[in-house]
Amino acid sequence: MLARRAWPRASSHIILSKLVRNAQTAAATPRRDEYAAISDRDIAFFLDVLGDRGVITDPDALQPLNRDWIGKYEGSSRLALKPQNTEQVSQILRHCNANRIAVVPQGGNTGLVGGSVPLFDEVLIMTGAMNKVISFDPVLGMLTCEAGCVLEQLDRHVGEQGHTMPLDLGAKGSCQIGGNVSTNAGGLRYLRYGSMHGNVSGLEVVLADGTILDLMSTLRKDNTGYDLKQLFIGGEGTLGIITKVAMLCPVKPASVQVAYLAVPTFQHAQQVFQKAKQHLGEILSAFEFLDHPSLIMTLKHLPNIKNPLPDIQTPIYLVVETSGSNLEHDFGKLEVFLEEAYNDEMIADGTIAQDSSQQASIWNLRESISEGLRHAGAVYKYDLSLPPNDMYKLVEEMRSRMKHLPVTVVGYGHMGDSNLHLNISAAKYDQEILSHIEPFVYEWTASKKGSISAEHGLGQMKPECITYSKSQEAVDLMGKFKSLLDPNQILNPYKLLPEKNRLYQPAHGHIQQSSAVTR
Repeated sequence: MLARRAWPRASSHIILSKLVRNAQTAAATPRRDEYAAISDRDIAFFLDVLGDRGVITDPDALQPLNRDWIGKYEGSSRLALKPQNTEQVSQILRHCNANRIAVVPQGGNTGLVGGSVPLFDEVLIMTGAMNKVISFDPVLGMLTCEAGCVLEQLDRHVGEQGHTMPLDLGAKGSCQIGGNVSTNAGGLRYLRYGSMHGNVSGLEVVLADGTILDLMSTLRKDNTGYDLKQLFIGGEGTLGIITKVAMLCPVKPASVQVAYLAVPTFQHAQQVFQKAKQHLGEILSAFEFLDHPSLIMTLKHLPNIKNPLPDIQTPIYLVVETSGSNLEHDFGKLEVFLEEAYNDEMIADGTIAQDSSQQASIWNLRESISEGLRHAGAVYKYDLSLPPNDMYKLVEEMRSRMKHLPVTVVGYGHMGDSNLHLNISAAKYDQEILSHIEPFVYEWTASKKGSISAEHGLGQMKPECITYSKSQEAVDLMGKFKSLLDPNQILNPYKLLPEKNRLYQPAHGHIQQSSAVTR
């Protein structure tokens, strides 16, 4: 029998360096002392459950798993586990819960708020090996699959049977459906198909104590008791780990048209959106916007991206997509809409993609803005829901507020659902820059009755800011749900909820916390 030798924790120097580097974290959080460090006995247990290929301890292999894809958040986990089925997830959590070992579920690791990477030495539970499509019912359009299936591969699978996934993201080539559901991902098709709350029919979830919760209904209608699956949609892995998903997939449209438009102002863009809803109605599937700095930043850092309108420059550009069943009918409606908008001087110029290659090129521009910003250096990212009239006012306010600093402020997002992506690009993360952004951005958003997280979630970036969008009573109730389902607080700790809402107190007494590094 192996001796129980505790692996060393991250040193205070490493933690301090991480907090300084990750300046955008809302508040520095000390490691909770009640969590156990990984021991040789734990490693032996996981090897017995998963085998050699399911346990990762090599520091080089762990490094990319500890860091988010934009290089902003980085933990110090010394162990990653790769379960291949629900029962293995159950065994892992049962052991971790009994020994108070904190864990972080990780799918494609494409999130933008640090929700899928550890803060300290939490154990990573990777879902990528659970990647089987279980079934697809073409009559109902109901897909049943494991949580580690990649979104793009699922879209291809159901596409072969005449359907499409109800969400589309720039990270579709690597993000996993379990993570999409856990974060209630929105994306480019939200205007047409809505959120995960409406499209997910069933879930299988493993709770903190290893209990396997079977909520895998494939029925469109089921009104028997509380709809428990909704707790885990957008729960960011803090209440349970999703292992299977049943999702409604709409019929794949036979006719898709994409237009790229240049408009004089954001006010004109709003007018174009109103006209689009009036003229395009049931076939309008996406209405996106990007400003000129977003375009320039993307073209500068991603040479393969093409400018659809290279001969004109305006402050705002729009991507308008229609999806229907009749090419002649849909194209005719789009032409009438564009002609009227042009005659009413709402748009300065525009182009309609002539084939699927041109459509892909336009969408590639819109989806690559985040990647372009990443190549430019550090980026402060804010994902906000705001009333339509206020969306771009915040971008303009931030430009005025930060004009003396070496930053570029850009705005883009989902105009169809009033979701602004405010991004501030800088050479590196800097305390002075951050002090000009936060808490102003959150206060401004709250003053407009907006949301500080439209679709990205809260992760480790914004848990202490949740009350800008939710009442204290609502946050307290969330804390009670967390305490009920995860009394030892092992699931994705330090995320989503403020520290003061961690109701559970260990039997050993009070938590001893080291001095926090504050911004």
